[in-house]
Amino acid sequence: MEILKTLYDEIIGFLGIGNAWDILQTGDYSVLATYEGITAFIVPIIPLLVLLEFILGLVYKKPDTKVYKVNFLIYVFNRFVGRFIAIAMVVLLIGWLQPYAPFQTSPTWYWFIYGYIVWEFGHFLYHYWGHKVRLFWCLHSTHHAPENMNLSVTYAHFFLEAPYADTIRTTICILAGLEPTMLFAIMFIDGTYGAFIHVGENMIKDARFGIVGKFILTPSHHRVHHAKNPLYMDTNFCNLLNIWDRVLGTYQEEDRKEKIRYGITREMDSGNFMDVYFGEFVALAKDVWKAPGLKNKIAYIFMPPGWSHTGEHQTAKAVREEYLEEQTA
Repeated sequence: MEILKTLYDEIIGFLGIGNAWDILQTGDYSVLATYEGITAFIVPIIPLLVLLEFILGLVYKKPDTKVYKVNFLIYVFNRFVGRFIAIAMVVLLIGWLQPYAPFQTSPTWYWFIYGYIVWEFGHFLYHYWGHKVRLFWCLHSTHHAPENMNLSVTYAHFFLEAPYADTIRTTICILAGLEPTMLFAIMFIDGTYGAFIHVGENMIKDARFGIVGKFILTPSHHRVHHAKNPLYMDTNFCNLLNIWDRVLGTYQEEDRKEKIRYGITREMDSGNFMDVYFGEFVALAKDVWKAPGLKNKIAYIFMPPGWSHTGEHQTAKAVREEYLEEQTA
């Protein structure tokens, strides 16, 4: 019976319906006017959409079984290994860094807009470095390994990526004066929308969202980000507001003539948990071991993926520039 209770608790935890169920049982709907009440009914949306997307995949006979299987294993593994690390890191950083902020925001709509733009900049930096620094790519590559896109991909992360990401984002936000409650509200909104943009074609086929896509990042933009096509590599690093991609030159729309191919460029078995989760660490270790001299060994750790001590670089930047030159020739 204890096993069944644990399984039940894990299912409820995954679906995120515990708080909503408590509200429905008590009938005290006054809590819906509070932050906790609102989030109680928003949190379950993404997990329930994952189940709906999986069912639609079965209906359309496109279930992406391999993707769901590996991402489920990653979710379970991360539940046990890295459950509280990220939130603990955020709390510690707030306590350490808040006294050094030159000013403090207040909970008003204009400071909220400021806060979201600052948060998005922090997200851009973490995400950009996750593609441009080989060690950080080892943490981030698990998220890019799936060869199909669906909502389960939002759970595919190496357990240390969240602490790394939140260290960068929280540091920037707190030093920029964001008030902690505003920061947590932004984190919730960003996390929910950041999960949604992984929705697959089984549920939303054309996800450009028309004119809305000119102002925010859509699932179409994020499908481009997950692509390994030369045209799409290392683009669209933002999460909700695509302002920083436009400002910093990493914005790329989905080209109707360029069909998206998902995954990473390294030869790998996307249905193998160990290869998806640890494969890039193994590849990096081999490169460091074989590299001549300490300087080259260190360079492999911090230079972009695809960098080579021989000068025959196959970085995303080099591959994309070569592709664009060929298209204009």
